[in-house]
Amino acid sequence: MKIPVELPAGSVSAIWEPVDGGDVVVIAHGAGTGMEHPFLVGFAEALRAEGFSTLRFNFPYVDAGRRMPGPAAQSITTWRGVVAWVRAQAQDARIFASGRSYGGRMASMAVAEGLEVDALVYLGYPLHPPGRPEKPRVEHLPAIVPPQLFLSGTNDPFVQPQSQLEEAVASCQDARIEWVDGGGHSFEVKGRKRPASEIGAAIAPVVVEFLTAVA
Repeated sequence: MKIPVELPAGSVSAIWEPVDGGDVVVIAHGAGTGMEHPFLVGFAEALRAEGFSTLRFNFPYVDAGRRMPGPAAQSITTWRGVVAWVRAQAQDARIFASGRSYGGRMASMAVAEGLEVDALVYLGYPLHPPGRPEKPRVEHLPAIVPPQLFLSGTNDPFVQPQSQLEEAVASCQDARIEWVDGGGHSFEVKGRKRPASEIGAAIAPVVVEFLTAVA
């Protein structure tokens, strides 16, 4: 299916999987993947099993066949269009924004600029480029009002040193961290080989607990 966005492309691809009466988790992909990545499929399936509706979508550059993101403004505009569409479909539902890495960061920037959602969940927030802690992506985080969950692996190179992420979260109005022991940026654990769909499903209970508390 397609969702309209105020961009030259006009729309983005999406997969809408509603659960009767369920609050909605909107799920964005990471920079080098798309909405059908097995990690996101497994994550979404686990959320629906707990009574949440889910919507996964592509950013315009993925629909255009490119692997690298375009301007951040395009992804922020996409988030606005997607949330507006979801709000029209599920008018009484709470809407939660979530995303893998880049997708989550774009959600945070959209909310900092005024997009209204009930909470945000970051599945591996890319605090800085690997090995470049002097270039943090945190300036906008204190402006975010809704509750935020930062789910990060302790071996994720995007959040080393871990104290830097802890300091960033402490600067937020309402935020918490959940660490996945031994997890990398995709929550993979060295020496424990699992399908990406299983890894995605495995982190869902922590997210469900957070969203239930918010609700």
